[in-house]
Amino acid sequence: MSTPVRQLTIEPLTREAFAPFGDVIDKEVSDYFMINNGSTRRYHAMANVDVQEEGGSAIISIFEAQPLSYPLQIAMMERHPLGSQAFIPLLGNPYLILVAPAGDTPDPAQLKAFYSNGRQGVNYGKGVWHHPVLALRKDDQFLVVDRAGPGNNCDEVYFSDDVRIELSLSSLEQEALTVAL
Repeated sequence: MSTPVRQLTIEPLTREAFAPFGDVIDKEVSDYFMINNGSTRRYHAMANVDVQEEGGSAIISIFEAQPLSYPLQIAMMERHPLGSQAFIPLLGNPYLILVAPAGDTPDPAQLKAFYSNGRQGVNYGKGVWHHPVLALRKDDQFLVVDRAGPGNNCDEVYFSDDVRIELSLSSLEQEALTVAL
């Protein structure tokens, strides 16, 4: 008897929907104040960089990501137990986000998929399970703010063969898909 495949629904990325997993970095829904003699808007403290556990420090990297093949069979998730991890798109391309609540292991029944419009970044809270970057365009780039320092800050969990979860682009509305690709 084969295990049924759970199809994930991709929902728009909003602060309210993503709040259990971290912060949405989105100037379109953020307050600002003027600096530099009125020539610059400062969108202040848009995410909490939480990296100091066990002597960690914040680092900034650029990830260049390739799209995966869809429908994507979700086989694993990862988390960073000692620090947050932020992804900010640099090229304005939409991308996908797949998360599960923090805990000892990710619960496949609690996976949630989100669609970023390409102007929104995310900051995964410490210990939140997430899939590695899910770019939709070739050579997409993300500014990543995360933790360097002692300790093991990356846990990966692979699901057993009887867990079958699929992420399909067909679950995006046709309008969103047209914009993304």
